[in-house]
Amino acid sequence: MKKRIYIAGCGGMLGEAFYKQFNEEYDLKCSDKDVNEDWLSFLDFREREAYIKDVENFKPDYLFHIGAYTDLEFCEENKEDTYRTNTLSVENAVYIANKLNIPLLYISTAGIFDGKQDLYDDWDTPNPLGVYARSKYMGERFVCENANRFVICRAGWMMGAGPKKDKKFIQKLMKQLKEGKKELFIVNDKDGTPTYTHDFALTVKELIQKEYWGLYNCVCGGETSRLEVAKELVKILGKENEIKITSVSSDHFKDVYYAERPPSERLITRKLDLRGVNKMQDWKIALKTYIDRYYSGYVD
Repeated sequence: MKKRIYIAGCGGMLGEAFYKQFNEEYDLKCSDKDVNEDWLSFLDFREREAYIKDVENFKPDYLFHIGAYTDLEFCEENKEDTYRTNTLSVENAVYIANKLNIPLLYISTAGIFDGKQDLYDDWDTPNPLGVYARSKYMGERFVCENANRFVICRAGWMMGAGPKKDKKFIQKLMKQLKEGKKELFIVNDKDGTPTYTHDFALTVKELIQKEYWGLYNCVCGGETSRLEVAKELVKILGKENEIKITSVSSDHFKDVYYAERPPSERLITRKLDLRGVNKMQDWKIALKTYIDRYYSGYVD
């Protein structure tokens, strides 16, 4: 008998990777309020009673709660909806997991740190700057303080699922290139660590199979920046001589990206390494893997 996993909030880029990496070995039920795949069913996990009923009816061995609002500007403008979605729904998930006596997976973020350090390991103390970061950190804390068994994985700059579902940095650059842009304006004051969704899902699989409960930084290897990632992307595409990359400060985009962001979101995977379960590739290798897998022929 396959073990069963209920995955809530599975309609986005991370959900796509979880479905593909877990579907053969586990019996899955994947839900989201946006039913954009034939393997998804409808659930708004903010509706507590509906969430409880749907999970209980499936009788899973694990509950994965992976959905959230991640657009920082949207979160600043919609505080109540953000806390309801990113924080209160996590409290619902903890209640369900404890009631069924099953482990809970929660996804946190590198964005919960204030960026005053160059690097953060799993035991550094977060200090969230904005509504998004605070809503995610409060979810993280609630899980740590109340869930009986849990895995929390903190992601960095997420990349995955290709143009269909990726709304983050890589897809924004690829869209500009597809539109024929010959110059990319990239901030020079933001450091961080990419996270490839498929590596992330494989690492989660290792953690739950070995029952290594707890809190983990879960990002690609290597320390980098927005500027370096953009340069590497252009190199992977073989367009170093065609595309000009212009370095700018974050003020260049302040009208569009006005939510406060930490200058450094660089995480190191100390606990994963000590446990010997780190499936995260170096970010340059992961980026090439991602582009080769999802963007073949996307840009001329």
